[in-house]
Amino acid sequence: MAATAPASPPDQPSRNLDEVMLAMDVVDTLRHQENLVSRELSEGDRDAQLLQRLREIYRGQGIEVPDRILQEGVQALKEQRFVYTPPGPSFARTVARAWVNRGRIGRRLLVMLALLAFGWGAYQFGVVEPARQRAAEEQAQAERNRIELSERLPAALTRGHEDVLREAQVPAARERADRLLADGQAAVSRGDADGARQALNDLEVLRAELRREYVLRIVSRPGEPTGVWRVPERNPAGRNYYLIVEAVAPDGRILSLPVTSEEDGRTVTASKWGVRVSEATAMQVQRDKSDDGIVQRNRLGEKRRGRLDVDYLMPVLGGAITRW
Repeated sequence: MAATAPASPPDQPSRNLDEVMLAMDVVDTLRHQENLVSRELSEGDRDAQLLQRLREIYRGQGIEVPDRILQEGVQALKEQRFVYTPPGPSFARTVARAWVNRGRIGRRLLVMLALLAFGWGAYQFGVVEPARQRAAEEQAQAERNRIELSERLPAALTRGHEDVLREAQVPAARERADRLLADGQAAVSRGDADGARQALNDLEVLRAELRREYVLRIVSRPGEPTGVWRVPERNPAGRNYYLIVEAVAPDGRILSLPVTSEEDGRTVTASKWGVRVSEATAMQVQRDKSDDGIVQRNRLGEKRRGRLDVDYLMPVLGGAITRW
């Protein structure tokens, strides 16, 4: 009689693996049946009822599971076997997660680096560079001011003052020039380049004013008024009389000069303006014009070179208007 061959050893691992897989499935089934587990396992000793319910579940699926496997599954659930417990925080875990997510992290890092580079560039070109340029310009301006204050402006003030004195023919002009020179020198002493330039400009304006010469001519052209009168606001019962004049240079040019209106206090550059005179003077000029339509005595005054004021040939009351 032939001896029965023993079971093949390789079959044993296969059966053990199947049983392990079944046990894991039982545990998984129990976990998905949370109400069943919490109700059955929380009550004393009812493992038998739990096993019966598990049999019904698997039979409903057409699967026959040995009781030994069911018991192992229940016991594994109680012992928390087949349960994955994630490792706690650690440096190694952090490094591993970073390596796994290196693509996403790398993209974020690139975006952050791009934003930082953009912000740095915007700050450099929008804040640092303009501030550097302003500082350089201020330093250059300070150096120019230093050179002007130490060299050019003092000499220019002295020359300007001398030019005015050569033109001046009245004490008032010389006194005004002396005051401007003193103001400029004081500005140089305190390092005020703008103040020194202003004093130099005022000296040049004074020199131009002294060199200017013209005749104040009464306008008598057809269609243009020779004189006007106004009712002053402070004296409604009175009248102010004005002769309309223009400044004529020796070469015949009509000059435009700064004139301050006594009505509103504004100073404008005008080629014609009204000079206030007495009623008698205004009537005299009007009679002169009425004879033939032309004012024969049309010279109201004359501004000579080297002087500041007009020498009037007719009596005037002072004051002027620029609109009528």
